[in-house]
Amino acid sequence: MAGTARNPVKSTRTTFTVLDGLKELDGAGVTELATHLDVPKSTVHSYLSTLEEEEWVVKDDGVYRIGVRFLEYGAHARSRTDVYTTAKPEVDRLAEETGNLSNLLIEEHGRGVYLHRGEDTRAIQVNTRVGTRVYLHSTALGKSILAKLPEPRVEAILDRHGLPEVTPNTITDRAELAAELEEIRERGYAVDDEEQVQGLRCISAPIVSASGRVLGSVSVSGPTHRFKGTYFTETIPDSVMEAANVIELNLTYS
Repeated sequence: MAGTARNPVKSTRTTFTVLDGLKELDGAGVTELATHLDVPKSTVHSYLSTLEEEEWVVKDDGVYRIGVRFLEYGAHARSRTDVYTTAKPEVDRLAEETGNLSNLLIEEHGRGVYLHRGEDTRAIQVNTRVGTRVYLHSTALGKSILAKLPEPRVEAILDRHGLPEVTPNTITDRAELAAELEEIRERGYAVDDEEQVQGLRCISAPIVSASGRVLGSVSVSGPTHRFKGTYFTETIPDSVMEAANVIELNLTYS
């Protein structure tokens, strides 16, 4: 886990606070954003003006929004992640073969980040997208990663982010989470039973390097009315674990 910055730069933190505020509000004027952040209007205006001048935000009729220039940096970061280029074909195949939503997730700074999603025309639509960050404990994808991380690392992540409740089904107790992580290690896959999105179930398997380092996880998600019986307990888990194994082999020998 990253430690506290030894000499934090206040202006840099303020810049990202302003950007986070714009994202949370889905665009805002100076007054609205200043109120939302409890920061002086003059300060907010100075930062927004600079960000617009540097082409990181756009302004339309007094409303500032996050600019698409960030896509260039996100695409660059994703393209340099080996697991993305190797896993993408398998994630797409999973979606096509199962008729469901498939995802690739990695861990960064103790949170899960969606790197790719495969969508079949029959798949349910959810509000997560590439780049979305989630708590690891609330998703099958995240739990399959936690199950493969060293215990001190898991404890550090939980100390930093806690176990916030996302839905009524989210695990919020450390002992309960520890027991579930042990089950995941034994069976080879993780289950999300409406823990991140109500009405949605998910099966995930970790992607582990030849040296034992967890690189990410792959999953298939679907509505509860479809994900039930042996389809949920056998068919989908087998497909997901097979995909994870293929990705691991390709990472090792390609």
